[in-house]
Amino acid sequence: MKPVLALVGRPNVGKSTLFNRLTKSRDAIVADFAGLTRDRHYGDGRLADREFIVIDTGGFEPDSTTGIVKEMAKQTRQAVAEADVVIFVTDVRMGLSGQDADIARYLRQANKRILLAVNKAEGMSDSPLLGEFHELGLGEPHPISAAHGQGIRSLLEAALEPFDFEADEDAAEDDGVIRLAVAGRPNVGKSTLINTWLGEERLVAFDMPGTTRDAISVDFERNGQRFKLIDTAGLRRKGKVFEAIEKFSVVKTLQAIADANVVLLLLDATQGVSDQDAHIAGYILDSGRAVVLAVNKWDAVDSYQREQLQRSIEQRLAFLKFAPIHNISALKRQGLGPLWGGLADAYASAYKKMTTPVLTRLIHEAVQHQTPKKSGHYRPKLRYAHQGGMNPPIVVVHGNSLDGVTDAYKRYLEGRIRAHYKLVGTPLKIEMRSSANPFDDKD
Repeated sequence: MKPVLALVGRPNVGKSTLFNRLTKSRDAIVADFAGLTRDRHYGDGRLADREFIVIDTGGFEPDSTTGIVKEMAKQTRQAVAEADVVIFVTDVRMGLSGQDADIARYLRQANKRILLAVNKAEGMSDSPLLGEFHELGLGEPHPISAAHGQGIRSLLEAALEPFDFEADEDAAEDDGVIRLAVAGRPNVGKSTLINTWLGEERLVAFDMPGTTRDAISVDFERNGQRFKLIDTAGLRRKGKVFEAIEKFSVVKTLQAIADANVVLLLLDATQGVSDQDAHIAGYILDSGRAVVLAVNKWDAVDSYQREQLQRSIEQRLAFLKFAPIHNISALKRQGLGPLWGGLADAYASAYKKMTTPVLTRLIHEAVQHQTPKKSGHYRPKLRYAHQGGMNPPIVVVHGNSLDGVTDAYKRYLEGRIRAHYKLVGTPLKIEMRSSANPFDDKD
């Protein structure tokens, strides 16, 4: 599972700048869930082939008792509880403060691995000003500059050192087993659906030992196809009865999505599409995972509500238009058969093999039907294409002047490739690579 790094510190020490640096984006916020203040954000980071989750928090005042400051402190405590490593961010130019000491005292009691990052230290790696931060009793300070990118790599190396990423990769490659994550906000019926699946006589289920942070997976088989259910609802076994506890954890949901081959996003027909649903859907898209939408409690709404719901899905989840939609009732076991078919189709599409000759022919036929627009003095020339990856499928197109290919034309190519390979439930990425111009270096 992806390790979780929480950024904690008093206001204006550069936590958000560090967050953006670690996620390599100024708009890397992937989950701003209802019920969480806007001062706690989640994003994906990567160091070489090692991936992790970053939590950005608001200014932390551990002893605050009133108003929004109290709420921000509550969010920070939750982030610390969810984290594997806490990066305590301080400001060398402002110096050590009493508030820093209060935060350090709280973090020592939290029993978490803590790294002390002294920010705004560009050109000050040997400065005597760093010495006073030893008073916090949190080990050797790491001088960094979030704004300039200095010291970030060494800080991440130290944070990620204990984690065995190779083991995670090996665990994710189970031949013939579809790793399925059930995601959705609380009370949409995840528990009911899981219990219904595990209670069916056609299913053979057994619980697996929990990994870190009590993430539980369950192996089961249906009609000869093996599945591994990655739980986001807090699945546990009580005697011979499986129970799912509706306890929404943002981190658990993000990790389950990252570990899955296919994600089932469960919506509530009686509640419509909420901001929280849209945020989770956005993260699934960013992760590149295959996705199937299931609208639960379909039997509980009338025809007018169904029409409004369908319109809401089309508008708010337009970016998942490739995902099949299944209307179900987990309680009454309605629509579950077609849902299994949709999950299997999405998995097959995510791992579809595409040969270079066929992709190249599809590209040439697309160009004959509709040529790309000119970009400056040149018209992009698409020469050949090959597959660059799976889950999600990646198609790499080679040619000349491809920087001028518009997003609209990429969507046109995507549509033709999808139609030929009958891809459903999976994103499809198209990358353009222009050949080098031998005359670029000539005077």
